[in-house]
This record gives sequence, C-alpha cells and structure tokens, in this order.
Amino acid sequence: MLKPITLNRYVFHSLRKLLSTWVRTTVENNSAQSLGLNPEKPVVYVMHQRSLTDLMVLESECIKAGLPRPYHTIDASHPESKAHFFLSQHEGLILQRTRPESPELLEKLVSEVESQQKDIQLVPVTILWGRSPDKEQSAFKLLFDWNFSLGGRFSKFLATLLHGRQTMVYFSPVLSLQEIVDDSDNLSRGVRKVNRILRVHFRQKKASVLGPDLSHRRQLVNTLIGTPKIQKAIAAEAAAQEITLVEAEAKARKYANEIASDFSMPAIRFLDILLTWFWNKLYSGVKVSHVEPLKKLAQTHTVVYVPCHRSHIDYLLLSYVLFYEGLPPPHIAAGINLNMPVVGTILRKCGAFFMRRTFRGNPLYSTVFHEYMYTLTGKGFATEYFIEGGRSRTGRTLTPKTGMLSITVRSYLRDHRKPVAFVPVYIGYEKLLEMASYLGELRGEAKKKESPFDIVRTLAALRNEFGKAWITFGEAIDLNHFLDQQAPHWRDSSLPEEKPEWLIKATGNLGDLIASKINSAAVINPVNLVATALLSSPRHALGEEELIRQLDAYTRLLSMVPYSDRTAMTELDARSMVHYVEKLQLVTRQTDALGDIISMDEKTAISMTYYRNNVLHMFAIPSLISCFFVNHADIAGKDLLRICRILYPYLKAELYLQWTEEEIEAVVQQWLDCMVDEGLITCTEDNGERYYHQPDPASSEYIMLNVMSRAIMQTLERFYMVISLLLRNGSGNIEAEALEHQSGVLAQRLSIIHGLNAPEFFDKALFRSFITQLQLHGVLNITQTNKLVFDDNVQKVANQAHMLLTTEIRHSIDQTSRHGVSNSSETVAS
Repeated sequence: MLKPITLNRYVFHSLRKLLSTWVRTTVENNSAQSLGLNPEKPVVYVMHQRSLTDLMVLESECIKAGLPRPYHTIDASHPESKAHFFLSQHEGLILQRTRPESPELLEKLVSEVESQQKDIQLVPVTILWGRSPDKEQSAFKLLFDWNFSLGGRFSKFLATLLHGRQTMVYFSPVLSLQEIVDDSDNLSRGVRKVNRILRVHFRQKKASVLGPDLSHRRQLVNTLIGTPKIQKAIAAEAAAQEITLVEAEAKARKYANEIASDFSMPAIRFLDILLTWFWNKLYSGVKVSHVEPLKKLAQTHTVVYVPCHRSHIDYLLLSYVLFYEGLPPPHIAAGINLNMPVVGTILRKCGAFFMRRTFRGNPLYSTVFHEYMYTLTGKGFATEYFIEGGRSRTGRTLTPKTGMLSITVRSYLRDHRKPVAFVPVYIGYEKLLEMASYLGELRGEAKKKESPFDIVRTLAALRNEFGKAWITFGEAIDLNHFLDQQAPHWRDSSLPEEKPEWLIKATGNLGDLIASKINSAAVINPVNLVATALLSSPRHALGEEELIRQLDAYTRLLSMVPYSDRTAMTELDARSMVHYVEKLQLVTRQTDALGDIISMDEKTAISMTYYRNNVLHMFAIPSLISCFFVNHADIAGKDLLRICRILYPYLKAELYLQWTEEEIEAVVQQWLDCMVDEGLITCTEDNGERYYHQPDPASSEYIMLNVMSRAIMQTLERFYMVISLLLRNGSGNIEAEALEHQSGVLAQRLSIIHGLNAPEFFDKALFRSFITQLQLHGVLNITQTNKLVFDDNVQKVANQAHMLLTTEIRHSIDQTSRHGVSNSSETVAS
C-alpha cells in the first residue's frame, strides 16, 4: 500500500497534468536571475488565496522554468512542509467568506530565522484567471457582501473553464525574510509585519494588472448626480433656466450618460482577437519600447497616459498594447464627434468617455464632467487623453491643449492620497491610413465628418502595405514632484476646489514638458530616415549609393549622440531601409548606365514631409550646425555657440526640444566633436580659441553637410521672414495679427516661386508661435493700441542671418517682403 504522502503526490501531479491540457498561461519574470534567487538559500512561494488549482499552475511553471518547485519540501529541516503557503483561505460551506490567516509554516519560518539567523527567500506569486476587474455594487454583491462568494470551489471551476486560456502568472522578486523580521521584537510582531507587507504587495499587483474595481454605469451615474457639487450645480441651473429641479436633474443625468464610459471586459477580449488580426494584416505588427518601467510605476501610481495624436486608430492601438503587456486598458477621453452609431458603443465599451469640444456657457455640463474626471482619478483608474487635442496633420507635435491637464491637476488637488504620474507616449506609423485626407485638408479642403463607413474604407485598405506601428513609453512625470517645483505651497491651499492663481502657468509648463518628453521617445524608423534624406536633396532624388551613404551617416551620428535614452531606432542597415521603403511604395527606382536613382514624385514628397516631421527635432541641432559650414568656410567656435544660444529658445518652442537654455551649449559642443570625429568638419586651435572649418566643397562630406543643413532650413527661413517684415513695417506700425497674416502670405508666395512642397511652411500657427516667443523674450513689446514695438536688437538679429542663410534666400525674402508688404497690409485692413 502506498504511503498517504506518496498517494497525495501521485494524485496532485496527475491532476496537474490534466489541468495543463486546458490552461494556457502568460508568465512574467520567471527566471532565477530576474527574481534574484540565491541557490544557497531555501525558497518558499507565497500565494494570496488558498487554491489547489493555483498551486498546480505554479508547480507547472516552476518545472518549465527550472525553478525550485513549490510542492517539494523546503529542505531537510522541514521534511513535512511544502515550499509554499497561502495568506488566506475560504471558510463556510455555501456562502464562503475569504478569511485572512497566519499560516503555520510562516510562523515556523519566522521563528527559525530569529533563532538560527538563517535566511529564507520568499517569492510572491500572483495568478489571475482572466482580466475582468471586480464590479462594485453588482446585483450579486448587493445580495451578498463583497467578500462572500456562492460556492467558492464551483466558482473557481467556472473561472478555470471560462478563463483558463487567459491565465496570467506573475513572479515577484525575492523578499528576504531575515531582512523583514530583523527589527521585530518578538515572533508575533514579526509574523504580522510579514503578513502586512505581503498583503499590500498582492493588492498593488492586482490593481496594476486589472485596475480598480468597476462600478456599473447606472450606479456610477447615480453616484455622480448625488454629489454635493452636482446637486449645487443642478440648483443653479434650475434658477438660471427657470426650470424645476426635477428637469435640471434630468438634464444633468443626460450629460452624465453622454459622458460616462461603459467598460466591458468581454468587449475588450473580442477586440483583442480582432485587433491582433488587424495589426498583423494591415501593419507588420506593433513594436513596443520601454514598457517595463511603466509596469513598476502602475503598482504605485494612478497613471495618466498622454500620447501624441497621429490617427484615429491611436485609441485602439494604445489600449491593445497595454492589454497585451498585462496592464489595465485606460479610460480614454474621446471627442463627441466619435460617438457615432455602433462605433460609439464599441468605443464606450472599450473605456472611451466622450467630451464636448467646449464647455463654455454650460456650467452644469462642466460640473458633471469635472466630477466624472475626479471620480476616475480618485479611484485610481488609468486615464488617457491626447495632449494635442486633435490629430496632427503635419507630423509635428502640436501645441499642447491644457484643458484636460487643468482638470486632472484640480482633481488631484482635491484628493492627493494616491500619487499621479503622467506617462508621455510616442505613437508612430510608417504609413498612415488617413494620409490622403490630411493632404486634402492641408490644401484647404474642409475636414470630413467622421462616419461609420470609415470602417469600410479602412478594411478596403487592407490590401496595401503599411509597414509597422511603433509605440514608445517616455519618461514619466510625477505630479507631486512637478507641483513642488511649480508651486511649493500647493498642499497648503485652504480651498483646493477653487482654481488657484498659479494653475494656468503650471499647466502650460506641464503641457510643454509632456510634449518635449513625447518627442524624446520618438522612433527613428526607415521611412522617416529616408524621407529626411530625400526631402533635403535637390528634386527629391539621390543615387542609391549616395542615399545609402547619407543614411549611414545619419544612423552613425544618432548612435554617437543619441537624442535621449528613450529613443528607439530601426535595426535595419541603410541598404535594407531603401528596399523596405520601396516595398511600401513610398519611393521609386529608376535605372540608367551609372546605376539606380531613388526618387519621389511630387505628391509622395508632400506626404513624406509628414514622416520627416516626426523626427525633425532630432536633426535640429546637427542641421543647424551644418548651416554654418554650408555658407562659410571657417567660423570661430565662440561665434557659433553664441548664435546657437540666441536661436535655441525659438527652436525649442517650435520643435519641443528637450534641453534647457543652460544645457544647449554643451549639446552643441558634443555635436561639434562628433562631426569632427566623423570627418564632416575639421577643428584647429589658435591661442586657446577653437576654429571650425568646412570640408572641401567637392568632397562627399560637404554634400552630406549640405543635405543635412536643409532639414532645419525652412524653419530658419520662416524666422527670417518675420524679422524682415518687422523691419519693413517699422516699430509701432503693425499688429501681431497683421504680422502673422503677412508672414503666411509671404511664405505661400515663396513656396510657389521656389517650388517648396512642405505644407507647414506657410502654416500661420508656426508664425504665431514665433511671434509669441519674440514677445516672451522681450524682443517685441505691445503698445496700448496693440502695435508691436522693437529696438535695434531686431536689426542685429537680421544681420546675423548671413551666417545661416544663403545670399540668394535672404535676397529673395527681402525683395518679396518689400514689394508684397503694402498689398498684404491693405488686405488685412479691409
């Protein structure tokens, strides 16, 4: 007859093998190295709730990974004890209540550690069956208390049956039992301390994967309507509109239902299957970078995702990636224009909540929306909104809209018990679905209204090649730390619900910081590299070998002086990049007796400016430096640094560069040293002063400098246009709006004369931003009659233009502004 323990082992392993035929797991952190295991010390696994099924799954995963097994004995000193314990167990026959317990094995281990001074390694393991967050106030849990369950073993059987193929196993790093109980006075206190640390760990881990508990939508709306703020707003609405309180409350309820999401895990699972097919059919997969720091952050912070906005499918892509990586999909702020039949319902089920473009003139709607955002933030839900407001039609990072930032910060001021972190997210595509409509809008066509039939048009595009989609998570911004810098006494506010004076400036600074961190996480892919090279070449064409040399130079320089540690770069070599972009039908190849020529037609070149603009900020400094050496054979290092220092604030404001004004000289010097090492320029010293020299104008190095300089050239030309028009009009003779208009007209005229094909070249928003920066830096001032006044510094800036712009370009701008300024002024006046 077999011994009982042998029989138990036989039954356990037989059931484990049977279970493994059904269960499919996603496992995280299951190597001895990542766990930090010491092979000389015993290992004990810890699980949250007593479950034979969980233990079987854990045993199987340990066998696969070659880790110590939980069903084996701990060591020779514990022959009767298995290497695992549970923190709680179910009690009761029908209504089962989860009861915390102090495991007997844990007490023995703590006693042994204290008496013998030997260490035990604890490895917490979280096993989740499916991804559904718990529901607050569900019908079932209203009947029974939240910590009861009807038929616990039967419920676990159903969970295994329904969700067994979506089982997630998370191994957490080793905890040293000796370090935990070292300062404990007695055994019971040591056991309580270990229990407390482990329970907090499991609670945080579960929340980081599943998110907080969800309320049913009806319950959430009822709770919102009952809050004091909304009740006060209802009374004010009734008085202002001369309606009854019942009518005003119905209005508030309608707004709440219009706004609130209706998060559904079945809908998420359905889209998971659908989108996996979609990304692999339309795109060649999704490339994700720097997600590991985010997983740690999500355990301790409420996360607010603030991605750039390139396409309507950004909503789905980010949620899909987060779900795939084992993080809870966020609640997403979506424009009310997307609340279309069918599509709006699907988006709402996937976590979207809808907002109107403006709250102006509707205080009741504003209050309901603010309370909804406060509820999400206060309960710890991850949220997402696009910092630019709308989709970028030019590929640049747009000026941040601070409305949602202000709402988030004000919600945090009301309740800052759980820290909040903003996570900038770069989303990039090698080929955009909406490119045709973007080009139409840039030519002046009206923006098309969204329609459910857009899905049909999207599916029709599946036969085309679209390359890869890329997501990179930038460096998180801790809101506590940020507020301490912006308003050190923010915690002392006696009325945090009111809008403090410092909030407008702080949210503006926060928006700029987020935009620069999005750019710091940008992706250098084959399409934007090829676009940068070809758009900077005459007639958008280069011989294949010349193009390959240019791409090699770009990748070498960007590897030697990386823009940031969050930047991702393609692993393809230069020749493979050319073939890859050719496969996407973004370039064409022509062959003659001297070899192949890679080129773009006019229409493609306009669309390629979009992809070039995705990474223009990364080329800003080397391109600026190259401009000096295209126009001058020699330049003193101090003069080069001085001009870069003058120009940098304006480049930073337009391109959202990451460095402070104090750091820029060191960055420019780093690039100069790199370009000297690469042989693009040379350096000599005379009496301790550095002088830099251009290469032979007939050399390939000079050609590379020439091509590289053109990346930033149009930005410098726009700056010079504004300065030239200021000087032509004279101090005190023109308003900011008229100057902006004249600059746009001048740019549009020059684009026709010189055949420039970048739509953003005459974008009034860019001129407006530059004029604003001139005011902020004291170069321009505004009189009481709204006229712009300036001093001789503007002329001095104009005199420096010969260092960066060719004589031909400066002459063309001066001549066109001289002849066109009067007509343009008359047009504005009329």
